[in-house]
Amino acid sequence: MTEPAPDAGTLRERALTSLTTARERTTLLTTCVEGPDLTAQHSPLMSPLVWDLAHIGNQEEMWLLRTVGGQEAIRPEIDHLYDAFEHPRAERPSLPLLPPDEARTYAAQVRTRALDVLESARLDGTRLTEAGFAFGMIAQHEQQHDETMLITHQLRTGPPALTAADPEPAPLFTGPAEVVVPGGPFTMGTSSEPWALDNERPAHVKEVAPFAIDTTPVTNRAYQAFIEDGGYDDPRWWTREGFDHIRRHSIHAPLFWRRDGGQWLRRRFGVTEVVPPEEPVLHVCWYEADAYARWAGRRLPTETEWEKAARFDPATGGSMRYPWGDAEPEPEHANLGQRHLRPAPAGSYPKGESPLGVRQLIGDVWEWTASDFLPYPGFTAFPYKEYSEVFFGPEYKVLRGGSFAVDPVACRGTFRNWDYPIRRQIFSGFRTARSVEHI
Repeated sequence: MTEPAPDAGTLRERALTSLTTARERTTLLTTCVEGPDLTAQHSPLMSPLVWDLAHIGNQEEMWLLRTVGGQEAIRPEIDHLYDAFEHPRAERPSLPLLPPDEARTYAAQVRTRALDVLESARLDGTRLTEAGFAFGMIAQHEQQHDETMLITHQLRTGPPALTAADPEPAPLFTGPAEVVVPGGPFTMGTSSEPWALDNERPAHVKEVAPFAIDTTPVTNRAYQAFIEDGGYDDPRWWTREGFDHIRRHSIHAPLFWRRDGGQWLRRRFGVTEVVPPEEPVLHVCWYEADAYARWAGRRLPTETEWEKAARFDPATGGSMRYPWGDAEPEPEHANLGQRHLRPAPAGSYPKGESPLGVRQLIGDVWEWTASDFLPYPGFTAFPYKEYSEVFFGPEYKVLRGGSFAVDPVACRGTFRNWDYPIRRQIFSGFRTARSVEHI
């Protein structure tokens, strides 16, 4: 039986909560450091924090005030400064950006008006406003930039600026190392998730051969075995491009790791600590993940395999929103929302496992897959081609599942992320897979 669609009041409340949660996080990330840290570029890979802050406000103004609300532009003269496609990250510090106080005032002014628009907008009209999509899109956009700003905080040097409780200690995981996923048809993507973005659409049936997938993400302990076995020095495990890349950049371990005598240390948000052996490995690029999988006699899962492991319900043959079902994520399901500043130990969150027994598919670390970022059959760009369409192609690899830095509004079983295979500053890890005989 199909559940009735949420009424307008429920949709407005969801949009208000999502926008408010995002803004609280943005405020935290941009007030925990002083002005010079906001305007500095801490890495050529990232924007100054103050650029992200004003860009968040500018996108909200363009979509919620001008497009949905039909209002006159507040600051049309700054549109070009905060156009991500007009100005690469490396050149943004040289732009005449709004200073921190002015950026905050601008973002707050936009938000006040946006909430007025939300109060009066019809949520059953155009595709842009149906079920509050535009408001959900902007909440997701802000949370995605919050994750980007958290990456910038990880890259900045100096004393810690952020604090958060660690995940609950978990007993050493002693369950099966892998789970076999049966072959057969599987419905991938969505046509019904109201706030799903264009690259998640439409739902389509894929035929999947049986495969086995790691029960948990690959841990630091397991990855250290790859390092100690000379994995970074053996071209057998690497693609040609990958081996050239690690040689050219003298890469011998995950980003932020360094050897100190007989142990590995890492820097995490301004704190140096011993690498925790049971946490999922973090800050590895696609080439590293792929090489580890080859060394282990396995491979990275395809994007389709990953999604089937995360969403397939063998009892019904259908596809769920999340590994645990259709309910929204709760703290017992997954490590999301910057609640912690690190992954939880492998095997955590048993209430979040899939019906097949796969754990931590949502949260903790983004997981590299073997797949290029490509459109689904029947893809239509919406509401603008620059969100997904311009990135389709073999240059980008797909990541799935989210990380501890991802808010639930921007993370679900169908959500797709993508990046260059060289990227390591992102909160990326992986799990491995292998093909199996028909079962």
